Amino acid sequence: MDVVGITAEAPNRARLLSDFSAHLSAQRGLSAHTNRAYVGDVDQLLGYASRHGRTTLDAIDLGVLRGWLASMATTHRSRATLARRGAAVRTFFAWAARTHRVPVDPALRLATARTASPLPTVLRVEPVTQMLDLARDRALDGDAVALRDWALLELLYATGVRVGEVVGADLGDLDVHERTLRVVGKGDKERVVPFGKPAATALTAWLDRGRPQLAQPASPAALLLGLRGGRLDQRQARTVVHQAAALAGVDDVAPHALRHSAATHLLEGGSDLRSVQELLGHASLATTQRYTHVSADRLRSAFQQAHPRA
Repeated sequence: MDVVGITAEAPNRARLLSDFSAHLSAQRGLSAHTNRAYVGDVDQLLGYASRHGRTTLDAIDLGVLRGWLASMATTHRSRATLARRGAAVRTFFAWAARTHRVPVDPALRLATARTASPLPTVLRVEPVTQMLDLARDRALDGDAVALRDWALLELLYATGVRVGEVVGADLGDLDVHERTLRVVGKGDKERVVPFGKPAATALTAWLDRGRPQLAQPASPAALLLGLRGGRLDQRQARTVVHQAAALAGVDDVAPHALRHSAATHLLEGGSDLRSVQELLGHASLATTQRYTHVSADRLRSAFQQAHPRA
C-alpha cells in the first residue's frame, strides 16, 4: 500500500480526489452536483487533517473525523449539510479501504447525523388549477414561450416528476397518444409516468405550434426548448413556476411543490401508496409516506373547523 500524502502540496492529493470523483460517476451513479459536493467535502476534510498534523491519508482516524464534523457544528452548519458531509467521508473511506489506499476504514463507526424532515409544501387543488388555467389562457395567442410554459406546468403537476427529469426528457421519450413520458430519475433509473388529457392537450399545442418557433437547426432533441433553441434548463423551469404562481396570485412555490401537491392529491383521491411511490420514483416507501401525514393534517384541520364536537 502506497502512502498517500494529503497536504496541499502533495502531488497525489489531486489524483486521489480525481480517482474518487471518477468512482462516484462510474460506480455510484451519483449526479454531477452530488459528485462535486462529495469531492469538495473530502477535500475540506483532508485540509483539516493536514492542518492538525495528519499529513497522510492513513493517519486519519475516527477522532479526526469526529473533530472535523464537530468543528463545522460550531459554525452553525445546517444538519442537512453535516449529514451530507458525513455521508461523503463514509463513502470516501469505504472506497479508499476497498482500493487499499488505507489499511482500515476509520469511518465505519462514524455516527450518521439525523436530519430534520419537514413536511413538504403542498398547494390545494384550487390554487394549482388557477395557475394552470392562467397558463392555458396565456397560451391561446400562440406565443411559443407561453405554449411551452403551459406544457411544462401541466406536465409537472400531472406526472409529479422532478424538474430535472422533465427538462432532461427528449422528444422520443414522449408518447402523446398513450399519454406517457419516460424519464430518468436518481441513480439513472428509468420509469414511465402517465399523464391526463389536459397535459396531453398542452403538449400537443406546444409540439404543433410552439416548439417549431423556437427550434433551430442545431437544436437538440429536447422535449422543452429555451428561447435560443437549446434545452430548457432547470433554472429557467423554476423561473417559469415562480412567475406562474405570481401571475395567478397564489403563494410562491417551486417546481418541487407541484410534485408534492400531485402526490398529496393522488392520495387524497384514493390512490394507494405503492402506486404513488412508483409514479414519483421513490426508492423507499418511507419517503412516499410523508404525504400521508400531509393528508392527515388536512383532515384534522377540516375536522377541527367544521365538526361541532371537535
